[in-house]
Amino acid sequence: MSATTLWVLSKPGEKYLRLLDQLPATVKVIIGEEEALFLSAPAPDVVFCGIGKGKLLRSLWPQVKDAKWLHSFTAGLESVLFPELVESSLPMSNAKGLYGRSLGEFAIAAALFFAKDFRRMLRSQAAHEWDQFDVEELTGATFGIIGYGGIGREAARRALALGMKVVAIKRHPDPVDGIEVLPPSGLHDMLPRCDYLMVSAPNTPETKGMLGAEQIAMLKPNCVLINVGRGSVVDEDALIAALEQKRIKGAALDVFNVEPLPAGHAFYKLENVLLSPHCADHTATWLDDSMQFFIENLGRFQRGDKLENLVDKKLGY
Repeated sequence: MSATTLWVLSKPGEKYLRLLDQLPATVKVIIGEEEALFLSAPAPDVVFCGIGKGKLLRSLWPQVKDAKWLHSFTAGLESVLFPELVESSLPMSNAKGLYGRSLGEFAIAAALFFAKDFRRMLRSQAAHEWDQFDVEELTGATFGIIGYGGIGREAARRALALGMKVVAIKRHPDPVDGIEVLPPSGLHDMLPRCDYLMVSAPNTPETKGMLGAEQIAMLKPNCVLINVGRGSVVDEDALIAALEQKRIKGAALDVFNVEPLPAGHAFYKLENVLLSPHCADHTATWLDDSMQFFIENLGRFQRGDKLENLVDKKLGY
């Protein structure tokens, strides 16, 4: 294998960086988060952009633009992409799909939370009250998905196993066994049918505000909105109004427009909201899993094989 210079834009000492020790001697690794370090380093063949290092990447763009490959440690690219990068021919990959299992499980857990009214059970238990009530089944309910990528597929697989009907919005509506797939133009037809609506779309100009007041008003009174994609896809003010007025049953949220969610935010106070502080995919191994994927992709790069998870920079995912 030919020699490869790898720039790792990351805080040195991060535990997941230990996995770089398995790289062959042909890879020269330079790790840091200070611009000066890289300005005096050999030009990179490959650049790894760690969590929160989008600004550093942009400041190093004159040195990075002639690299052969750029990888984002995270799946979301909104903090990494900038105009010069988007317009360049530099191939880019990311971690999309690596956390699909965990987020798919969260979506189903959220559906069960509302169907079985676990909050009421916990409240009654804490009050020492014997409070019998009727619960709902997921079997036969309609599970809608906006953004049928890796997360959407994992959630759909679990929903189907529970006997749910699954309908999904996908940019390219190819047939999928057991699932009704609609193009983006079918969104308004899908919304009134959903008992549970999962949002797993990325943050792009096309998806920003995709679920606004008009779309939320189309949902059933018993619908639960589950957002594991990006906060920007849902109009939070419109969602809060619908939740406060009980025009929909509830919402399970892992992502928000502003993170961390400010103290005193309405979402904290609403009992019909299940709130996850953007950690529904934080398994014990999520960081190692993402790094291991990069290392395997680096092996493909050195062998001249096709890279996995290449992104369309102009689409933003």
